[in-house]
Amino acid sequence: NLSSFRALNHSFSSRTHFRTLHCLNAIKDNALIVCTRKPTNAVLFRCFSQSERKRNRNRDLALYGTAFAIFTFAVSYAAVPLYRIYCQSTGKGGRATLDADEDKVAKMQPVKDRLITVRFSADVSSQLAWNFKPTQIEVKVPVGETVLAFYTARNPLQSPIIGVATYNVIPFEAGQYLHKIQCFCFEEQRLNPNEEVDMPVFFYLDPEYATDPRLENVNTIVLSYTFFETKEGIKLPFLSSNSKAIT
Repeated sequence: NLSSFRALNHSFSSRTHFRTLHCLNAIKDNALIVCTRKPTNAVLFRCFSQSERKRNRNRDLALYGTAFAIFTFAVSYAAVPLYRIYCQSTGKGGRATLDADEDKVAKMQPVKDRLITVRFSADVSSQLAWNFKPTQIEVKVPVGETVLAFYTARNPLQSPIIGVATYNVIPFEAGQYLHKIQCFCFEEQRLNPNEEVDMPVFFYLDPEYATDPRLENVNTIVLSYTFFETKEGIKLPFLSSNSKAIT
């Protein structure tokens, strides 16, 4: 206790070969005191306050938070090109833009008795302030017949914004049969302040869709697009650049 500490300190101060470090304030603050006696008979009181340890913890948390923010930005930056590579290598999410065989399309015979409902979905990342939506909710089309659909994007801000879209097809098994003849995905789209554009999607479902046993009872698929913001002057791999979407 405090009285014992003062008595100990008084006895040490009467001897010339001891030196005392007073830590009374630290004792009142419930600090941890460690007393060690060195060969020189000097007594050192090392005071580690709780507030100092708390400051160290806060500093560590700040460093961890900064590192996590940098990691998140790096993942977001690489997401679009990595997603395109994934789609190309697995066939999931549909195939790459402009992959249709022109001769095959010209000779393709629709499967009239297999009607598929294609629903359209639109979304934007939390960092992008665009208004983005499909012009039509859904279309019904025979397998093997081409379809032209549109999405609308508008920039409500007072500054130009560049965005790039990724796509997904649900269910995944149907993605390998959805071929795009024309599409705005994986292309940079620049919208000026208050500008609105219509972006076409020209595609078809391969006739082989009708013979895949996994899709025998799948008569509805969803084609979904998500737009992400990109910064001007930053060139993402595998992306082509347009001044704005086709209207």
